[in-house]
Amino acid sequence: MTYLILGLVLFLGVHSVRIAADGWRSAQLARLGENTWKGLYSLVSIAGFALIIWGYGQARLTPQVLWATPKGMAHLASLLTLIAFVLLAAAYVPRNHLKARLRHPMILGVKLWALAHLLANNTLADLLLFGAFLLWAVLDFRAARQRDRANPPAPLPASAAGTGATVIIGLAAWAGFAFWAHAAWIGVRPIG
Repeated sequence: MTYLILGLVLFLGVHSVRIAADGWRSAQLARLGENTWKGLYSLVSIAGFALIIWGYGQARLTPQVLWATPKGMAHLASLLTLIAFVLLAAAYVPRNHLKARLRHPMILGVKLWALAHLLANNTLADLLLFGAFLLWAVLDFRAARQRDRANPPAPLPASAAGTGATVIIGLAAWAGFAFWAHAAWIGVRPIG
């Protein structure tokens, strides 16, 4: 569990700088320059992510079950992750109504992804991993909305084509992950 916790502290810690110390972040960007800041940020993120993968994999070898998973949660988790994938696509596909309306679809997608996995899984490692990501996403979304209220962003253009592409890309990515990649990469087949 130590590697999992250390990975979460590094990965979510660096991703929480705008939540906890936005002024410090701005000062560091000015002092170091954007490329140096992004390089350091990326190195810490990658190290944290690697530790999360390693630590979660090790914790799964000796699971500590905390509760009985209610029947049907895997189906609900699949539906929630499908929506999460569409929201993730909305963060990157230009000119879509989801990003124009929600402003921060990736953070909302992380919330749904984490909640879905908390509903469908029941070990201490699951609680640490997905609970930490859910808490981070709640705090990050709150901070992002506060920044939006303090400095309202310009309206984003949106089109039916951009929204349609967002949904198709999100559905395709979800299908690829749910039917193949999740089992291949994580060793758990969520569907089928």
